[in-house]
Formats: sequence, C-alpha cells, structure tokens
Amino acid sequence: MSSPFKDRVIWITGASSGIGEALAYALDQKGAKLILSARRETELERVRSHSNGQNSDIEILPFDLADITSHEEVVTNAVGRFGKVDMLINNGGISQRGLAHETRLDVVRQIMEVNFFGTVNITKRLLPFMIERKSGHIVVMSSVMGKFGTRLRSAYAASKHALHGWYDCLRQEVGVHNIDVSLVCPGYVKTNVTLNALRADGTQLNRMGAGQMAGMEPDQFVDKLLPKLAKRKKEIYIGGREVIPVYLKRFFPGLLDGLLKRVSVT
Repeated sequence: MSSPFKDRVIWITGASSGIGEALAYALDQKGAKLILSARRETELERVRSHSNGQNSDIEILPFDLADITSHEEVVTNAVGRFGKVDMLINNGGISQRGLAHETRLDVVRQIMEVNFFGTVNITKRLLPFMIERKSGHIVVMSSVMGKFGTRLRSAYAASKHALHGWYDCLRQEVGVHNIDVSLVCPGYVKTNVTLNALRADGTQLNRMGAGQMAGMEPDQFVDKLLPKLAKRKKEIYIGGREVIPVYLKRFFPGLLDGLLKRVSVT
C-alpha cells in the first residue's frame, strides 16, 4: 500500500533533535519530500546525512523561530524549494522549570516568542500559499500542558494554552479552503526538552527530568503519531499515565488540582 505521505512536501521545524529528528527519519522512509528547519545548520546537516529512506529530496532551511523579521523570507524560501508545502509541522519550542513568581518577565517573553509568536507567524506567512492551492495541513506540537498546568511550568503552559486557542480558531476559518489543523499533545518523550528548559533567571536547566527519562523514545512516539496525522485528527494525545489529567481536568478539575499538588512534576 502506498504511504499517504509519499511525495508530500513536509516542512518540519525543530528538526535537529528529539521528535523533529525522529519525524524526519520516519517521513523520509515513507517517501516524503522534506524541508528541515532549526537554528543549528550543522545539526540539520547531520540529520540529513543520517536519512536513508526512499526519497533523497531533503532540503535544510535553518532559521530562528524567535526572529520574526526573518520569517517572510524563510517562508518564501521554503515554498520555493519544491514549489509548495503540503504539511507544516510546527515542532520548534522551548520548555521551562521555574516558579511563576521567580521567573523574570523577559524569560516569560522569550518562551512566548518562540513557542507562540514564532509558531503563529510562520503559520500566518505560509497560509496564503495553502489558501491559494486550496489544500494544506497545519500540525502543531503542543503538549498535555496545553490542557492543564503544573508547578514550575507557568510560562510554558501559558504558551501551549495560547496555541490551542489560536489554532482552534484557525481551524474554523480555514476548513473552507480544505486546510486541516491538528494539535498534538505529547506526554513524556525522551528528548532534550528539559536539558534546554529555561530556569527562572533564563539560564538552561542542563539536566534531564525524571519524566523525560522514563518517557517513550521519539521513534516510538512518531510511530503512534503518523497514522493519526494521516487521518488528519484534530487533537491527538500520545503518552502514558501523564495523559490521564487531560480527562480529569475536563470532568473532575477539583480532583486533579489536589492530585497535582502532591505529585512530583520534575
């Protein structure tokens, strides 16, 4: 059976490690044409050199999500690589480990600039091309933190909640143009997200969180994700027990609040 991703032009941000890197390898195996983006060009080159799937069409396009002024040119270049973008996977982002009252406002702004404003602006710049073609799929890598909040993640959770609000509205607007929007909510995945998380003073945490250490491998996550993306699911939850609070928040918010106060949230 032919892959639903074969010959599709898929642009992945945050493609230099973790989930983004695993997506690049899996989609390459399925015959997609890929555009890989992140800040570090050398890491993108590494990912490209390690890809050995059915399709050699892999372009790299380094840029910084927080640099809004560069996005118009970046999107123009992305569309120009293959003449279109069928799917945008907004995977770039940064996490946080700091108490809300201690986290400097400039750190909050930095997290929002990357996770929310950068992601939204890339989407806004690309949408006219998808609307013109009457076809497209926007994928947003959110988090279970987009559905509830815990200690030490106030700015991170706020950025993910904001993504849900914006992209839920967008879905209602662009359906008429045959454009789908999928919000993906991972639980714990074994990536460097906590290593790179920002502390209250803006410095990097530089240690792996216990949840990430016990989480599923990125390739396992991607194996579960791709069939759901192929079906263009609107909201996708993938994880272990950490996904349960999504449903507790909906039906038993008081119970969830009490539970979260007692559990470790490293």
